[in-house]
Amino acid sequence: MIKSIVLAAGKGTRLAQEGIDLPKAMRTALGRPLLAWVLEALPTGKSDTVIVVGYKKERITEALPGWTFAEQTEQLGTGHAVMSAVPALGDYDGDVLICCGDMPLVRAESYAALVREHTGSGAACTVLSGISEEPLPFGRVIRDERGDFDRIVEDRDCTPEEKKCRELNSGIIAADFKKLVSALSELRTDNAQGEYYLTDIPRILKDRGERVRVCARNLGEELIGVNTPEQLRQVEAILRARG
Repeated sequence: MIKSIVLAAGKGTRLAQEGIDLPKAMRTALGRPLLAWVLEALPTGKSDTVIVVGYKKERITEALPGWTFAEQTEQLGTGHAVMSAVPALGDYDGDVLICCGDMPLVRAESYAALVREHTGSGAACTVLSGISEEPLPFGRVIRDERGDFDRIVEDRDCTPEEKKCRELNSGIIAADFKKLVSALSELRTDNAQGEYYLTDIPRILKDRGERVRVCARNLGEELIGVNTPEQLRQVEAILRARG
């Protein structure tokens, strides 16, 4: 059993400079909102998905009647966005898939592979990682001497040595919901952005003695999210080429 949390509260400041005042997840590629592409690829449907909204939330809630929404009232990071979704899931006792509403290129099979890896291993948390030739400012998945998960370091917090690591964090994880909720209480903002990073959750769980896995895939272009007008055009071109 799994449910999904989709993070779609962002404004997309660099995109808004074009004069289009929409939540980032509602910008369109091939005539469809970025969020619509994401929802289509997820292994969960309307009744098992929580969409975290924030900036101009009504533009999303009106476009998706019947879905469940949670509001992130302040933009305090991805960890805070997940905190905002917790009440909507109540006493749910199962696994959750957490993904981003501005990454329309992630294929259904990648989400499915992550879920299989997670549920099949009995891990508390599983991180989806990927190698990509794109110059993406993503966090690095750092492994220990045995090749197991050690930590995720955000790009702007990386040391020069850590920046050499090419295994990138997709920002997508699967986790045991109750263990995730417990770990959220340990998030701190002592980082370059002063935000609650969801990427700290796997390390918190590992430090508690929980099992943390990595689902490593050759994601390539799937890792491209939309933060700039150039990326939006790039994503649209890739979706068009996919047919």
